[in-house]
Amino acid sequence: MSGPVADVGCGSGNITALLNGLGVDAFGIDLSPAMIALARRNHPGLRFEVGSMTEPLTEPVGGIIAWWSLIHVPDDEAPAVLAHFRRALRPGGLLSLGFHVGDGTRLKTRGFGGHPMRVHVHLRPPGRVARWLREAGFTVEARWLLGEDQAVLFARCG
Repeated sequence: MSGPVADVGCGSGNITALLNGLGVDAFGIDLSPAMIALARRNHPGLRFEVGSMTEPLTEPVGGIIAWWSLIHVPDDEAPAVLAHFRRALRPGGLLSLGFHVGDGTRLKTRGFGGHPMRVHVHLRPPGRVARWLREAGFTVEARWLLGEDQAVLFARCG
């Protein structure tokens, strides 16, 4: 892969740390200053930044991982976020996108690990997300369904 990997919506930084442990030059971005502080505390020496996925990345990257973070973006904004991702990726760059499957919005009161939260989660059929990816200039290379309610799509830019 040519260039670093951006873990967009990195939360506590565990995936960023896992990637770095595997020898991948990865950095994390999250909207929440509290989550970035936690990531920095849990994984000293790794790069974490406060930022929004609705704004373009400031540097070209070789890969983007957005696991269960696009779920916080409404449908009318999600295609623009994917277009931002496409523009940030170097030619041949990879995107791994995890999300909840369904249709509509639900209120989530417990986060990963059981911590309390109150956020709206946008559920989407994999076909809709794949269409948005194609419209943004990606080629969807693989779909991975995790049971009935979660999916991961792997896409490459040309």
